[in-house]
Amino acid sequence: MIKQSETSIVTIDRFIIEQEAKFPEATGELSGILYDLAVAAKMITSKVRRAGLIDILGGAGSSNVQGEHQQKLDVIANEIITKAMDHGGRLCAMASEEETGIIPIPREFKCGKYVLLFDPLDGSSNIDVNVPVGTIFSVMKRVSEGEGPGEMSDMLQPGLRQVAAGYVIYGSSTMMVYTTGHGAHGFTLDPSIGEFLLSHPNIRTPETGTYLSVNDAYEQHWSEPVRALMRRYRGLDLQREAMNVRYVGSLVADFHRNLLGGGIFVYPANKKSPQGKLRLLYECNPMAFICEQAGGAAIDGRHRLLEVVPTELHQRSPLFIGSKKDVEIAAKLLSSEH
Repeated sequence: MIKQSETSIVTIDRFIIEQEAKFPEATGELSGILYDLAVAAKMITSKVRRAGLIDILGGAGSSNVQGEHQQKLDVIANEIITKAMDHGGRLCAMASEEETGIIPIPREFKCGKYVLLFDPLDGSSNIDVNVPVGTIFSVMKRVSEGEGPGEMSDMLQPGLRQVAAGYVIYGSSTMMVYTTGHGAHGFTLDPSIGEFLLSHPNIRTPETGTYLSVNDAYEQHWSEPVRALMRRYRGLDLQREAMNVRYVGSLVADFHRNLLGGGIFVYPANKKSPQGKLRLLYECNPMAFICEQAGGAAIDGRHRLLEVVPTELHQRSPLFIGSKKDVEIAAKLLSSEH
């Protein structure tokens, strides 16, 4: 348990340094990656805050690798993160939900021993209506040999091999939550000084949650076990007290509320998306790592998410993530589906 005095002010830089000092073998490279991501988050915050004042709202007139219409801020956020991370000598490659393949490190910069995978602006279609959006990231150590550019094998690793993961939510305030495998910790950006300050040390999510986050529009495409699960969460089968349904449509926003207040986010496979819809590497794995570090759980309906071995860079997955006992209900009721 991390203890801070009531009057202490802990910046994210100080926190990272103090955590690094606990591990004598640390080289500081992972700390540097987290610093750079915090800087990128501040830059994206400034763009999001001005979204209604400058011409960055709406579509960019292009589509990403999944065929989804890109929003202008998607493109801007993707470029900000790429440029903030490509020159530090700590990464050997990156991958983004918005890019078709691996993003190489420019030849003039040194390659490091980590890879970064990220969703630059999750929920960006909500920007036009002033709903919170976010950035999600995952960091893993390279497994390919040598000191040159990273390879696909470096990207296609199970979530258990993540050494860091986090998200940034751009809402009424900007907050960054991350883990390096030693608890999940939240930092709120103080715009008056331009610093992330520790606001939520050692986050613990309730074992049983209050909120259910699911898009009911897909009910007609769900399997019967999934429908039975939704009835259970709503208390319609009289097996438990009904959960409150809260669905924003931005994974970061829904997950953040449920992480702090307790609940479950559900995006099952359905007849239209039999493999699921969310991206395993850019969304599901990072959130699963954070959730488990906060005492929660995450499955794809059959398996613990962090144990799934990916086969494609843009692989999709079902997602059931949140309070541990609520996820256990999903695992039990969905076991008949397979």
